[in-house]
Amino acid sequence: MTGTTTINGRISGETTAYAVILAVSFCHLLNDVMQSLLAALYPMLKDDYGLDFWQIGLLTMTFQITASLLQPVIGMYTDRRPMPYSLAFGMGSTLVGLLFLAFATRYSLLLLGAGLIGFGSAIFHPESSRVARLASGGRYGLAQSLFQVGGNFGSALGPLLAAFIVVPRGQDSVAWFSLAALAGMLVLWRVGRWYAGYRAANGSRSGAGTAIRLPRRTVVVALIVLTVLTFSKHIYIASLTSYHTFYVIQKFGVSVQTSQVLLFVFLGGAAVGTVLGGPVGDRVGAKTVIWFSILGVLPFTLALPYADLFWTVVLTGVIGVVMASAFPAIVVFAQELVPGRVGLIAGVFFGLAFGMAGIAAAVLGVIADVKGIEFVYVACSFLPMLGLLTALLPDMRPAQAAAS
Repeated sequence: MTGTTTINGRISGETTAYAVILAVSFCHLLNDVMQSLLAALYPMLKDDYGLDFWQIGLLTMTFQITASLLQPVIGMYTDRRPMPYSLAFGMGSTLVGLLFLAFATRYSLLLLGAGLIGFGSAIFHPESSRVARLASGGRYGLAQSLFQVGGNFGSALGPLLAAFIVVPRGQDSVAWFSLAALAGMLVLWRVGRWYAGYRAANGSRSGAGTAIRLPRRTVVVALIVLTVLTFSKHIYIASLTSYHTFYVIQKFGVSVQTSQVLLFVFLGGAAVGTVLGGPVGDRVGAKTVIWFSILGVLPFTLALPYADLFWTVVLTGVIGVVMASAFPAIVVFAQELVPGRVGLIAGVFFGLAFGMAGIAAAVLGVIADVKGIEFVYVACSFLPMLGLLTALLPDMRPAQAAAS
């Protein structure tokens, strides 16, 4: 990661800096393993602290709203003044947050730990997404998929690690994961060196490639549609990541450890979908992927509330694959709409994802307390119908061809 790559217009695929992309993907894995520990701890924390569902939702909201509010601000600032070594600093915040979660003695300290992890996420996502794009060699969908799949694998591994390490050993065993944060800081420091060297060699180039110019109204409408689609997608994902363990425990009587394994099925499927979404989008267009991912998942979400245990496992895996394939395409689509604002767009959409999921987690927790956890999945099953709004997105392929 010590070399740099010169960009002239759209970089050819042969110049893709895979070592850099894989490094930030690996750190994304570490970052999201540590983030997912919070949700994986919920059944234990609920029993140990006597928490209600709304308090579980508030923990999720504290983490995700912190990240949501700060990510666009950080992304906008670093578009103007890039900070290569901020990535290692953000991982340090996550490390401290883990220690609070491990040794908290009261609910307020759990909230503080969740907030610090959210702050680390707010720093990590915009800048690491920018690094992935700079290193992409023009294969933006592939780079976003590789970057994002690290996070998906991390989110999937988190519940398993919690089931087999944290659940049997107790809350303070979370402190061991601070070693992973320390390793991430070292890798990100090296990435920061590459990033600084890249900037020195390429001046003010942002890695945006050849700009695609569309009418302002078209851009605004498209960004609103992408925002709504992200909203619908992450509300549904929040219903699974925050409450699926409770759902399968209550409906099918499985153990806490089994519930974590079942959550892994969904999160593992989401990792597979993320890997596929970006490269497919590079070939067939991001809009096609968004159509398939958002609207195409509707039959499976409608069937889920009425499925037995076997089909619940199958359906959650399929939903994870199909639904997750949209996010790399959404991010790349938005970055093409607003050239030169890679950090801002990454911050808005990663932050939006966190924020919407955080608000949804809190609201869905209240609904679960009032109506029951099974009602949550019936209500959420209709959200993918919003995928019909994809028809309002412009076809970017003619504009991309003209720009090239």
